[in-house]
Amino acid sequence: MNTTNKAPIWFWVIGIIALIWNIVGVLAYIGQAYMTEEVLNAMPEADQNFYNNLPAWVTAVFAIAVFSGVLGCIALLIKKKFALPLFIISLLTVLAQQVYNFFIQDFINLTGERLYMPIVIVVMAIFLVWFSKFSKSKSWIS
Repeated sequence: MNTTNKAPIWFWVIGIIALIWNIVGVLAYIGQAYMTEEVLNAMPEADQNFYNNLPAWVTAVFAIAVFSGVLGCIALLIKKKFALPLFIISLLTVLAQQVYNFFIQDFINLTGERLYMPIVIVVMAIFLVWFSKFSKSKSWIS
């Protein structure tokens, strides 16, 4: 028995935008994980030090964050409630990554875009957890 209600058009718009957002995150992860020496050497020294000293756990939580985000968006778009735990996993790993970026690493200063983008990422992750809970409460996902 299907217990989902018809979702409004803006549900689909949000879901598609969120999927694109998370795909961009996957591309950022792949770019970082497979960065060549040539690309790394073209960066300022502080950035080189940041990437050369990045702990494996930070790279791992980055991967988990973006891939669980993409899977959460797919689950949302196919109207499955397991989108919520996937978005929670994504949020928790985003927070772990940002704890490192803001409080542990001391290679680069977080100003300008380096400050705003991590905040936007956290806000988006929180929004997707909320939106999946809201969608579940409206029976748009089941």
